[in-house]
Amino acid sequence: MKRKNIVAVVGRPNVGKSTLFNAVAGKNISIVEDTPGVTRDRIYQDVEWLNYNFTLVDTGGIEPDTNDTILAQMRDQAEIAIETADVIIFMCDVKQGLTDADSQVADMLRKSRKPVVLCVNKVDSFKRDSMDVYEFYNLGIGEPFPISAANKQGIGDLLEEVTKNFTASDADEEEDDSIRVAVIGKPNVGKSSIINRLCGENRLIVSDVAGTTRDAIDTEVKYNGKKYTFIDTAGLRRKNKVKEKLEEYMILRTVTAVERADVAVIVINADEGVTEQDAKIAGIAHDRGKGVIIAVNKWDLIEKDNKTVNEFTKDVRTTLSFMPYAEIIFISAETGQRLVKLYDMIDAVSENHAMRVATGVLNEIMMQAVVMQQPPSDKGKMLKLYYITQAAVKPPTFVIFVNDKKLMHFSYTRYIENQIRASFGFKGTPLKFIIRERNNDKTTKK
Repeated sequence: MKRKNIVAVVGRPNVGKSTLFNAVAGKNISIVEDTPGVTRDRIYQDVEWLNYNFTLVDTGGIEPDTNDTILAQMRDQAEIAIETADVIIFMCDVKQGLTDADSQVADMLRKSRKPVVLCVNKVDSFKRDSMDVYEFYNLGIGEPFPISAANKQGIGDLLEEVTKNFTASDADEEEDDSIRVAVIGKPNVGKSSIINRLCGENRLIVSDVAGTTRDAIDTEVKYNGKKYTFIDTAGLRRKNKVKEKLEEYMILRTVTAVERADVAVIVINADEGVTEQDAKIAGIAHDRGKGVIIAVNKWDLIEKDNKTVNEFTKDVRTTLSFMPYAEIIFISAETGQRLVKLYDMIDAVSENHAMRVATGVLNEIMMQAVVMQQPPSDKGKMLKLYYITQAAVKPPTFVIFVNDKKLMHFSYTRYIENQIRASFGFKGTPLKFIIRERNNDKTTKK
């Protein structure tokens, strides 16, 4: 299972972390599109640079009042980066010079044994500021890379150094034939309890091994002859050092866990109902095209009548409207209610996530869809759909060749998707569509 490297940007307030984040995740670099309907803080972004794909994380957003608070906040940032990042960009400010806070955080980063790339920002003139940059060699964490994030100068050299430290995808994960399941959700919704129940007395626990991220534990289980790897994001090894309340940490560790999974089980607390925070977490799995199951836990604590399930389901569908394909199951980790059915649902979603449909069948479905609902037109020019084929799985990805991409409205793409789902289900998995133009239509001007 190939995983994107995580790059975290750490530094004092006002050194330019967010400016660098926006510059790297900006128009000059390919970005994974944000999904409409998902509201979340933009502290992470999937980016492509040259032939590299990675997730960039901005640990900024602090506005402390005193120098002591600055140092405390910086330590929190450094801990987040140390715990979860593959490479850390440590940003300093040439105009403010080297500070005690910089030195103390540098000590932490150096001891972490994580790759650290030192970056000195606001170097608007390399000739004028080069002597001031040399001061940062005193931090003892390597060569300082001078950049101007605002002017987008020096960023290429910085990223080149960052990518030198990227790790290749783990060979053992690529060869692993188990279904990898990330159990994600807000703190204290019962993620660990669910996994503990699933790994109970009647099941063979193969091994407990440390996961790729230092806070996650991978639990390998055999059930009914199949192998599963559950990735638990609940347990922290150093709770005294990483503050549970930091939302950046919750989001970042969710990103790292979901990145390694085939299926994400999003745990929602039935007592609290579905919340905006649940939507943020669900959006991470949706963005990465994972199979999704929404597990409503603590269902045994809810007073029920014949409308309770339908009403709760409606609330989930409304709040998580961007993932209507997601499967929903009502469970109790405490009593074990319906937990065994979760295995069956994981199997089904995993199969749908990896399903392939023959090209001939896809084109029959598309042609029938076109007959039933005429494609849109604009200024007398009608959309023509020539051909559809499946290009990839996990998630199932389809390429549609048309005469003019601009005419392929989102609503018509969704209509084609619904027709494919009507034939094959694809329950629990998102479908991705790529629209390409074919030039054999003489009316197409390019």
